Amino acid sequence: MKSVDIVIIGSGPGGYATGAEAACDGNSVIIIERDELGGTCLNRGCIPTKALCRSAEVADTVRSAAEFGVDIGCAPVLDFGKAVKRKNEVVSELREGVAQTLSETEVIRGEARLKSANEVEVNGETIRAGKIIIATGSAPASLPIPGAELTVNSDQMLSAETLPSSIIIIGGGVIGMEFASIFASFDVKVTVIEYCKEILPPFDVEIAKRLRMSLKRRGINIITSAEVKSIADGRTVTYESKGKIKEESADMVMMAVGRKPVLPEGLNELGIKLNRNAIQVDENMQTSIPGIYAIGDVNGLCMLAHAASAQGRVALGKRQRLDVVPSAVFTQPECAMAGLTETQCIDRNLNIKVGKATFRANGKALAIGEADGLVKVIIEADSHKILGCHICGAHAADLIQEMATAMSANISADDVAESIHSHPTLGETVHAAVLNALK
Repeated sequence: MKSVDIVIIGSGPGGYATGAEAACDGNSVIIIERDELGGTCLNRGCIPTKALCRSAEVADTVRSAAEFGVDIGCAPVLDFGKAVKRKNEVVSELREGVAQTLSETEVIRGEARLKSANEVEVNGETIRAGKIIIATGSAPASLPIPGAELTVNSDQMLSAETLPSSIIIIGGGVIGMEFASIFASFDVKVTVIEYCKEILPPFDVEIAKRLRMSLKRRGINIITSAEVKSIADGRTVTYESKGKIKEESADMVMMAVGRKPVLPEGLNELGIKLNRNAIQVDENMQTSIPGIYAIGDVNGLCMLAHAASAQGRVALGKRQRLDVVPSAVFTQPECAMAGLTETQCIDRNLNIKVGKATFRANGKALAIGEADGLVKVIIEADSHKILGCHICGAHAADLIQEMATAMSANISADDVAESIHSHPTLGETVHAAVLNALK
């Protein structure tokens, strides 16, 4: 029987980052992976979608080239097949990078099965470990409705080399809105059907509404407060809205209603406790069985790649703050957030002040042709503690990091206000919002 210090099941951002760090600390590590290195994020999520987002952004930039004094003389030719080829090349290169990162760890290909608190079986071999870390990620979820099997999910969509002329996306969350934005840039007629009153349910309502209006101006049909009832022939979606039954039809229907944890074999036999189909963990990422840990999507705490990596450090017994996790949506324009929304603050009876700044008042935003944007900063009225930051606009995913770092380091709004922000930059919008919150 082989024995090691740590066995990690899954090689996604949580698994491979944790494995590499554990190996650097001198631990003997085995990572078990049944598919490709990099997990969902690298192969079927974050990276391939961002590569396609970039292709979509380039397409839109070329369309507007004349506004910047660049006359290309003809309409751009959109080749989704080439965009997919580039996406695959990006994924392949990064996958090789993951393999290099794991050069000090042993990787076993196969399906892992938990046998005991310190034993894992793979390919008929039992491996004994001082610590077992489950990092098996998640898979696309689906609605339990007639015809759901006729839809495509995000995994299947990322494998497609051609696009339909029209598509209905069920779900207006992060996945649904990113794909909607990409498809629209490639001249696909897009309809989004969302159950909640607004798209991007976890985001601040004002920011989500701003994105919805922006996407509508790009020709995307967004239907909110709509409950999907059934799908017929893989083309027609029946839904209920305001007490009325309605239908929408398209060449393809995509299911984008979130993701569900992928649980490893042997979990039930060991009696590991679950919480809403996710593995229940404590503040140390330990499951109900000592010695077995669960990080990333599989524990359902925060389904973001960087959260998985951070939780992995906690599972290794290292210091890592988990209370402020920035998140972003790579639509056009982008959206990003960190901390509490205004609604959450109100629900908690917090005494707050809100500061806003528009991209339209920012020199860099106007110069690059990205005037559609808003930064919203929420602070505690008395202490000036930063409670949340929400952005809709160009490079929002990059801009949010300043405020996420400030919140994690307990830097006050006064400290941010007193720091000099270079000019002209989009970062000045964040500074302006903070200054407005302090008035």
